[in-house]
Amino acid sequence: MKLNELRDNDGARKSRMRVGRGIGSGKGKTAGRGQKGQKSREGVSIAGFEGGQMPLHMRLPKRGFNNIFAKDYAEVNLGAIQRAVDAGKIEANATLDHAALQAAGLARGGKDGVRLLAKGEMTAVLSFTVAGASKGAIEAVERLGGKVDVIHVVPAAEKAAAKKGVKYKERQAHKASFKA
Repeated sequence: MKLNELRDNDGARKSRMRVGRGIGSGKGKTAGRGQKGQKSREGVSIAGFEGGQMPLHMRLPKRGFNNIFAKDYAEVNLGAIQRAVDAGKIEANATLDHAALQAAGLARGGKDGVRLLAKGEMTAVLSFTVAGASKGAIEAVERLGGKVDVIHVVPAAEKAAAKKGVKYKERQAHKASFKA
């Protein structure tokens, strides 16, 4: 077999049905939509419509709570970090932060930083600069001679609010200068 002889098996790729193209195609006139009525028209989305009866998704009670102010941390366990050190993805004497853990493939997401958790065994002596850490994780790292610096990561929403507050204060000071 040569490269120029490669092709799909017969029937592997089927061309799409062109509807509304005359009686001879078998899908002409109504284009497979039946006849008349709302569903024969374009742009109709009545899935879930129950003929005016209160739909099921509205009859069921709302459950739970979604906190819009919750912090989004990438949670990383000590055991996973130890496996990365053993595999050579992380240097044993480096200070690990969000960027280093992301580069090693341990911290996915976490727009508010990394939170260190104590699950798993740790034998390497490491230093961490993270947005959060559990008590157990801090104790485990310090017991081995490592260090955990918990920094305060200011969320984007707080930064914007603080910036807005500064502008407001500047505007008030500017107005006061005209009154004086």
